[in-house]
Order: sequence, then structure tokens, then C-alpha cells
Amino acid sequence: MSAGIHKLDFSNSDDVRAPEKTKVETISVGNTKVARMTVQPGWIWKECISPIVGTESCQAQHLGVVQSGSLLIQHEDGSSETITKGDVYACKPGHQAQVVGDEQCVMIEFDASTAGDYAK
Repeated sequence: MSAGIHKLDFSNSDDVRAPEKTKVETISVGNTKVARMTVQPGWIWKECISPIVGTESCQAQHLGVVQSGSLLIQHEDGSSETITKGDVYACKPGHQAQVVGDEQCVMIEFDASTAGDYAK
């Protein structure tokens, strides 16, 4: 580590998880975990992640930015949004999500607890 600068990349991830159509790579930046989440076309949270975590909806809090692709998020409060490249998003627990289109969706997430525990 250089004085004053800490440069990392996901090729040296601390942890890699790969549920169906999903890849979650995490790195630690000091006390903060950052995750790169890549979900493939056809990825639907209820099919790919729900069986692992055992809940009917995603109970994680998400804070991140989309690098590529599109993801439709539907919250149990009735709101929905499609997030796409360049969008910064915050999503509260109690939602479903699915990839839109034929391009993988890549997101960088900054919520320490979600980055450390997602899809475990």
C-alpha cells in the first residue's frame, strides 16, 4: 500500500461466491467491504438467490452503482425501478429483482454488511 493511497482490484478478491447466474466478488478497503455483483441474463432473484438465503424477498440493503446492463427491482411497497449503466441506487430490504435484456448486469456495492454477506 502506498502512503495515503490504497489501490485494490477485484482480481484479488477476498471472497468470491457464485450461486446460479451470479458472481459476487468482495474486497476489503480498510474496514469497508466493497462488492462487485455480476448477474447474467435470465437471472431472477427468487430463482437464483432465494433458495440460498431462505427468504421470500431480498432482505439486504443495497447501495451501489451500475457499471453495465439493466436490472428491474420491484419493492414490496409497490415501487419499482429499472436501474441501468451509470445509475446510483439505494434499495431497502423487501424486494425482488431480475436482469432485463440479454446483457449481464454488473454492479458495484458499497454497503459493508450486504457486500460481506450477500448470497451466503
